[in-house]
Amino acid sequence: MRLKEILFPTDFSPAAMAAGRLARDIAAQAGGHLHVINVVAPANDSPQLVEELTRVAKALSETLGMKTAIVRGQTGKTIVEYARDHEIDLIVMGTHGRTGITRALLGSVAEMVVRLAPCPVLTVPASIASEEARAEPPLPEPSPCLACRKLSDDLICPDCRERIRSEALVRDEEHPDHRGLPA
Repeated sequence: MRLKEILFPTDFSPAAMAAGRLARDIAAQAGGHLHVINVVAPANDSPQLVEELTRVAKALSETLGMKTAIVRGQTGKTIVEYARDHEIDLIVMGTHGRTGITRALLGSVAEMVVRLAPCPVLTVPASIASEEARAEPPLPEPSPCLACRKLSDDLICPDCRERIRSEALVRDEEHPDHRGLPA
């Protein structure tokens, strides 16, 4: 299966960003291009959309071949049209997982795209985004250096590490027979 042109439609939600990271990874592994689009209503001329789309594209990759576009129209239909017009091989999009009355009232863009797309569609559920957020390890709190007790992000601060290394080098030069052995 050819995966050279990959489309990532985004509404800037966490679910969309989880799909964007997956789309980026697939495009990178396949040596393909990533199309990042945002679909807006025809009357929407917000300059913030361009800034937000640029921010998302940079967050995904600055090295991957990428095209960005703000396209106007009905969301599901416009995504499908873009895929046809640009010979897209795969669409990767997030889903919000709406059910019941909210789905009946708002509809499901992902469902429409899956039914009408000219290529395979990979949907990424919103739960993946929340799992990713929980899986990211917290940043370590600075703790006292074991040698000098100054706060450091490491067990031994860079100053003490350098001092210990230089002392070991001097000891090894003075006593070549004991190289690597404790003093």
